[in-house]
Amino acid sequence: MTALTNASADKLLNQSHTSSVAHAYPQFVMPEGMGAGTDRIGVGRMPHRARRYLSGYLRTVRILDLVAVSLAVLAAYVSRFGTDPAVLGTLQIRYEYLAVAFVAFWMMALHLQNSYDGRLVGHGVQEYRQVFQASLWLFVLLAIVGYAFQLEFARGFVLLAFPLGTLLLLQSRWIARRWLVRQRQRGLLSDRVLLVGDYDHVTNLVTALRRSPDAGYNVLGACVDNAGAEIPGVPVLGPESDVLIQAMKLDVDVVAVSSSAGLGGTGLRRLGWALESTDIDLVVAPGIMDVAGPRVLTRPVQGLPLIHVEAPTFDGPQRIAKSISDRFGALVITLLLAPVLIGVAIAVRLEDGGPVLFRQTRVGRDGRSFGMFKFRSMVTDAEDRLPELASVNDGAGPLFKLRDDPRVTRVGAVIRKFSLDELPQLLNVVRGEMSLVGPRPPLPREVAEYETDTRRRLLVRPGMTGLWQISGRSDLAWDEAVRLDLYYVENWTPILDLMILWRTAMVVLNPEKSGAY
Repeated sequence: MTALTNASADKLLNQSHTSSVAHAYPQFVMPEGMGAGTDRIGVGRMPHRARRYLSGYLRTVRILDLVAVSLAVLAAYVSRFGTDPAVLGTLQIRYEYLAVAFVAFWMMALHLQNSYDGRLVGHGVQEYRQVFQASLWLFVLLAIVGYAFQLEFARGFVLLAFPLGTLLLLQSRWIARRWLVRQRQRGLLSDRVLLVGDYDHVTNLVTALRRSPDAGYNVLGACVDNAGAEIPGVPVLGPESDVLIQAMKLDVDVVAVSSSAGLGGTGLRRLGWALESTDIDLVVAPGIMDVAGPRVLTRPVQGLPLIHVEAPTFDGPQRIAKSISDRFGALVITLLLAPVLIGVAIAVRLEDGGPVLFRQTRVGRDGRSFGMFKFRSMVTDAEDRLPELASVNDGAGPLFKLRDDPRVTRVGAVIRKFSLDELPQLLNVVRGEMSLVGPRPPLPREVAEYETDTRRRLLVRPGMTGLWQISGRSDLAWDEAVRLDLYYVENWTPILDLMILWRTAMVVLNPEKSGAY
């Protein structure tokens, strides 16, 4: 291996060598045989750079999609036309052939929409969005073709196949993702990653990647110019100039470069050139954190990718739609869970004869106070006994929580475990004081201790559930709980709300991992 200087780089780039360096790039130590036929060079990549280790998983996903689409089309066919040969023989269109064509074109649409891109599976909403958009475009195209050529399709067949197939596709993807996430939490089926950058940015990048093991990034080491520094849990393997040799040595899948790396524009471009003959991906992490994809727009100008970050919106049509859907959803949930509400109310009343509901002052949007309702889960004098328990607080920051709180009643322990004590907050949602999804509703004493950044939680209505609840709830560190709430405040989308509601249902049904007490 040879270390190259900037002065000799351009000359070496135009020469062939019989030595250990085949191509020269500034600032980098080159591995022996780099560019001259190593085992990794020339290896065929899977489409969209999906990892070879995901080939079996993606093959299974394709099979599940095919089964889902086939079942939906078959169900629509039988529901609309039945199975009587006499009836089927009177149809002007051979719908059995059309059904087969539907399945084939649906699978083609999923492929064209990049729904089998290995970079999207396991984490985030993009995978589900690709599936939904593929289905939507297929049926939009079907409608256009039918109108243009005056084709008389049976509307019942199409209107049943589309929503049923889309739901089955999303359900099958969710099932497959659960399995993949469990594997990744065990360190399997993940990209092997080498980080490059300065100490502070690499440390932050390690923390961010560890928060989401389901994203599939397993950090093996880091190359930082401060090579004597220590990054918790990640070995520092050398300076940034060693990135190529360490990448080949560790057999990594991804080299992730932070925006702070000292490579410069030329160095980063030449690093990409060096990696293009391998099956190693180059990922650049910008210096912005906790900004969701919908707020980011990349616009190339003269080869320079400019990243536009849209300001978060806290008013407007989307927020009005959220308020309306929250209230309507709360009414529907209340009607559906009426037997549960009545049962819990009776159990609370019968235990000690005290009041069923507990009303507590919380702080809502723009710092306005309101009375939040809960099923009473503690003894009637719980608030008076709070000062004597302050010394054994298990909560983080200004939050007071006690894992084995002596004030909790027997019924209260049960309804807290399954989050049933939160159900009366549906009334607060109907009244417009809360949302179904949002930041945690804080107490006035907690707000009094808020720092300036933390007060941004009050820019939206608090929620019955949120990222804080599905990510560990009372087990979260205070800083992490604040980060999750601020992320929601600034990056809210309807799809994010739906994902949180779905995951909340899963957490409630698996209370051992919910962090509720």
